[in-house]
Amino acid sequence: MADETVGEIAELYLGNILYALELAALSLEAADKRTDAAFYRGIARKLADARGRAAQQPPDRGPR
Repeated sequence: MADETVGEIAELYLGNILYALELAALSLEAADKRTDAAFYRGIARKLADARGRAAQQPPDRGPR
């Protein structure tokens, strides 16, 4: 586990990260900070889109 990359850890916990970003956005909206909320939702959208693209790629079979 010590050799994991940031990307591997983020992928593993992506659902939790997206949930936390949405909670932050909701809190910011409640504080009438819509621009800030949109910023965090933009980050979440980029992460979700990247995950969707990765899921569409065929699995890497490693060196042959």
